[in-house]
Amino acid sequence: MIKAVLIINNVGKPRLTKFYEPVVPEKQRELIRTTYSILSKRADNLCSFVEDESAFGKGTKVVYRHYATLYFVFIVDNTESELGILDLIQVFVETLDRVFQHVCELDLVHNFPRANAVLDEIVMGGQVLETNSADVVKALSDMQKLDRQPSVTTIRAPGALRS
Repeated sequence: MIKAVLIINNVGKPRLTKFYEPVVPEKQRELIRTTYSILSKRADNLCSFVEDESAFGKGTKVVYRHYATLYFVFIVDNTESELGILDLIQVFVETLDRVFQHVCELDLVHNFPRANAVLDEIVMGGQVLETNSADVVKALSDMQKLDRQPSVTTIRAPGALRS
């Protein structure tokens, strides 16, 4: 199961966070700081998996990718495949890139609801829903079309007079 998804910039500022298990805000901040502290010190030639029982707990691992100024981090339990999660990160980044036309950190800051919607189309409740980037983009496009349509629903009470 996916426990959390984090996008953190190169100075440790979280740009998108989603926890799929109840975690108090203080613990969330501590987890983000710890994750950034560990990842920022790792050399680029090391693998993208980290298991640190003292930092993340027993049976928890961190799978991440570092793109430009952002770390894309998935915190998962032992039932998840590291390589599968790396592929999922790639799908997530490619989808963001398609939605924002060459995504950058400012896109995530200024369009947080849209970036969050992309993640929600890919992962829901800690489970992977969709791994096809084109399907995710289509679903987001369909949602935008629905949001733009004016609402014409009129509810009348039974027996109300009609004019």
